[in-house]
Order: sequence, then C-alpha cells, then structure tokens
Amino acid sequence: MPPARFASRFLVGLLLAGLVASAHAAALPGAFIRALKQAGIPLDHVAVVVQRLDSDSPLLSHNAGAALNPASVMKIVTSYAALNQLGPDYVWTTDVWADGTIADGVLNGNLVIKGHGDPGLTLERMWLLQRELRAHGIRSIHGDLVLDLSDFDVPPSDPGAFDGEPLALYNAVPAALVANFNATTLRLKPDGARVTVAPDVALPDVALKSNLVLDDEAACNGWKDAVVPEIPDADRHAVVLNGHYPRGCGEQLFSLNLFDPAATFALVFRGLWAESGGTLSGATVIGHAPASEPLFGFASEPLAAALVRLNKYSSNLMARNLFLTLGADAYGVPATPEKGARAVRAVLAQHGISTRKLVLENGAGLSRVERVTARTLNEVLRAVYRSPLFAEFESALPIAATDGTLKHRFKDSPLAGRAHLKTGTLRDVSALAGYVDTARGRRVGFVMLINHANASGGKAAQRALLEWVEAGGHPARKRRR
Repeated sequence: MPPARFASRFLVGLLLAGLVASAHAAALPGAFIRALKQAGIPLDHVAVVVQRLDSDSPLLSHNAGAALNPASVMKIVTSYAALNQLGPDYVWTTDVWADGTIADGVLNGNLVIKGHGDPGLTLERMWLLQRELRAHGIRSIHGDLVLDLSDFDVPPSDPGAFDGEPLALYNAVPAALVANFNATTLRLKPDGARVTVAPDVALPDVALKSNLVLDDEAACNGWKDAVVPEIPDADRHAVVLNGHYPRGCGEQLFSLNLFDPAATFALVFRGLWAESGGTLSGATVIGHAPASEPLFGFASEPLAAALVRLNKYSSNLMARNLFLTLGADAYGVPATPEKGARAVRAVLAQHGISTRKLVLENGAGLSRVERVTARTLNEVLRAVYRSPLFAEFESALPIAATDGTLKHRFKDSPLAGRAHLKTGTLRDVSALAGYVDTARGRRVGFVMLINHANASGGKAAQRALLEWVEAGGHPARKRRR
C-alpha cells in the first residue's frame, strides 16, 4: 500500500476511534463526568458497565475491555467460582487426633490438629472445638500441641511488603490453620491519668506496655489512627503502644496481625483452654498428623455463611484461604496460589465468562498485579443472576447505607437499602460492583473501576453514576425524609 494512502487510512482510523470514544463518553451522565473532572480523574482511567439484567446489551459501556486493578472487587470473582465449584453448603474441617491414651480426663500423649483452610475459626468456634475435646473425655494434655499445616504450600512472605503495614489485619497471610483471623486483640481502657492495655486472650511471654497519652479533648472518631504499635525486638516478646487515646472512647479492642498464623493459633488455643480449666504441659510443634482416623473432625459454618463475612467486611485472609481451597479441591493438596488461579479460570470458562485479560495472584484483590475487565465482572454478575445461587451471592454483598463496608455510605441518598455492592480500595484504585434496584423496580448490574493517582477522590463520581442508575437513567431524585 502506498505510504500516503496508509497514512490517510491510519488517520481515519484514529478519528473513528476518537468518535467512538466520544460517543461512549457522551452517553455517560453529565453529573458523573463533572464529578470525575472535579476529582482530576481522566475518563480513560475509568471503566464502566451498567446493564439491566433483563436486557441483552449494556445501558452504558465505557472502557469495558480495559484490564484494570479491581482491588477487593476481585472477591466477587473468587466468590462466584467458590459457589459454583464447592457449593453453598461446603464446609471445611479441622481434624483432631489424640496421639496417646485417654484416662481419667488426661491425654497422655500429643494433641494433633490438622487444618484444611477453615477461614472462620473465630474465638467462639475455637471454644466449640475445645468443647468437643472435653466431650471426648480430655481435660488435661500431658504432651505437645502438634499443628499440621501441610495442606497449604504458600511461599514465605513479608506481611509488610504490600504497603509497609505488617501489623495491619488486612495483611495477615493465609494458612491451613488460622484462628480468629490471625488477630491478637488488646483491650485499651482509661484508668485515671493513663491508658491500660491487657490481652483479650492470655499472651504468655509477651510483655505489653502502654505509652499512650490520655486525651480529654479529642473525639473518639478515628482513635485507631492515633495508636501507634511498636515491636522492639525481632522475636516479638514485647508490644509497646505509643500515641494518643481519647478518654471518651472508654474501653476499646485493638487488634493486630502480630504473629504468624501457627503462633497465633497456638496462643489462642492455649489461652482458651486455660480459661476453661484445661492444662497443656508440652510445647507447640509443627508436624504431621498420624495416618489413623482422627478423634473427630470439627466442621466450619457453610460456605454461604462464610461469604457473608468475607464480602461484607472484605476479609482478605478469608478470600485468600478460599482461593487456596479452590486449588486444593480441584487439583489436590497441597494448595498453591497457582492451583487456585487455575481453578477460578476453569469455573469462569465453564460458564462462558472471558478470562482473556484476567490476572490472579491471591483472589482477594490485595495485589498490585491482579487485573480484570469491567466486561468480565459484568459477565460474572449476569451469570450468577441467572443461576440458582443468586440469593446466596447477592446476600453476601454489602447493602448501601446498611451494613459492611457500605454502612456509612449513601445514608442521605435514594440508594440507601437499594444497592448490594462490593467495594474495592487500594492506593490509586477505587471500585464498586454489584446490583442496584431502580426506582422503577428493575434490577441493574453495575461495575465501575478507577485506576488513577486521584482514585480516592472518586466517591462523588461513583455516587453520581449510581444515583443516575437508581433513578432509571434520569437525574437523581431527592430522597424522601
């Protein structure tokens, strides 16, 4: 082709592409575009798909094929795969062996516990597990606590590598045995002119020190940001709390991702066991379960219940454990992140959902590399809507102005109580995806992804677009008081 003709066709192609982009942009609500402009977020850093669930074509589609970081909205993909592969009634088991003899309430031998990835072993459920031990005649353990972690093969990682916050609970790493979301919880309480600190569950060999300055004037809002934990030694034998604490907060709980999951599990197990009058004389050992049948298996709550906590409160640890569980279920133990990614892709492919630009690292969205398109997320939302699993899926998403990560958003908006949306937030990322019930009684799928340095300023744009959707594609109506 002659160079001049090629250049002419190339220019025409660019002009046509610009016209298409302009057409898409023109279809977007004016209030939405103005809010993005005010936040300094260019349209080409935003992806949107809005589609009525009874329609075959989107109402709005902008940058739908761009591979963007969804942050915690990626949990929608993992949840969809889990409901389809495992089923809503799936349960994890934690197996327990008495490796010795039991007589007169005493286990003369080791207590062995093998985890299979249950992400919901809260303090309450740990207490129930121990109650089952007592029902099997065990009050005292004259031996070691042996923990079998072999079902998961996760490369060692620094919990602070993601954002320099190693003590933040959202950075807790996945493991086959996890107690209480790997939280070490401290009780803070004003006492005269000082603030006392005490463990919620006993922390033997860990010294706690409070350098907190009691503030009589400050409001309680945001008190956690003013408390600065410090770990003076590498072995974590001490925790020091610095900063300020408002007297008006009264007693509060402060949770940290302080130890690795095995150490936290052992501390929680021993602390609760001692509280109920039990004794455990031996050490904590990482080992392997016997080949014999376990004394009992302790079942988790069903997957459908776990997804409620996972999505409404955006638990990264639960999502990462679920992601690994999918890999182990599909391809055998030990679970690995690679197997988890293969399993999720396989489920999506089975249901005709594109995985072409999907990049999975841990399935939780706590990642700088995970990517998904707004089109794929919309396909997931539509696929689950057409399936018998829709009720379980939607009920696990936060409700606008009602609960979870949306409890304090859209309070003064027509959206209150009318949208189930998964939130996603990272540095340079803000995302929402889920379902909106319109004023006219229609159900609409909604996806909006922002990847830009000013993403944190995108909430006004999200609200403008959501209210436009709720109003049926018209300017937002005023909420009735």
